[in-house]
Amino acid sequence: MARQLDEQIVGRFPVGQRLRVLDVGMGQGTQALRLARAGHQVTGVEQDSTMVAVAREALAAEPEGIRERVRIIEGDGRDTGVHFLPGSFDVVLCHGVLMYVEDPDALLAGLARMLAHGGLLSLLVRNADALAMRPGLHGDWAGALAAFDTVSYRNRLGLDVRADRLETLTDTLAGIGAPLHTWYGVRVFTDTAADDAEAPADVETLLAAEERAGRTDPYRRVAALLHLCGVRG
Repeated sequence: MARQLDEQIVGRFPVGQRLRVLDVGMGQGTQALRLARAGHQVTGVEQDSTMVAVAREALAAEPEGIRERVRIIEGDGRDTGVHFLPGSFDVVLCHGVLMYVEDPDALLAGLARMLAHGGLLSLLVRNADALAMRPGLHGDWAGALAAFDTVSYRNRLGLDVRADRLETLTDTLAGIGAPLHTWYGVRVFTDTAADDAEAPADVETLLAAEERAGRTDPYRRVAALLHLCGVRG
């Protein structure tokens, strides 16, 4: 997904431009720190105090120049209007968050308002149109059959959460003024790998295969996750 995001940033903004980035649901700060290292000014918003502590610890280990480019706010991503003025950011990330939000439309509308004209909205969501893949590939036929008719699933943390359909999000993005520009599949081949599985020796080949599948039909349509990129009109 990082490669996909970088592709969109490079294709949309002048080389060397320091972007204003908002990472909503930043978690442990992986993307926020990566983008700060690339020279961008990053603001991370995270509701979970444990994740905030992890992100702050990771940030403290960075050189001063990178620390100066990152601001961390402990808060709800639905309250961006409380902290920021409309149009304050060039890029807004919301990765792995929508599955925990019962009604995401208000959140997405708020994120779109944070974008400057021509800004990029990057979403990572669970693919509701492929929920039957994981149980099916594990031989759980009853689970696969049940997954065809729902957008609910139990994630690897044991939480009951919600997936999103590409068609529905395409309509939503158009309605909030950040229509879908492009989309990718994420974890096409690797979704059934164990959480503690070691990376293979030829990991670069694996990543190349995943990257190719993530932009190629029909493979990307059965990916575990969807990476959607909308552009503020």
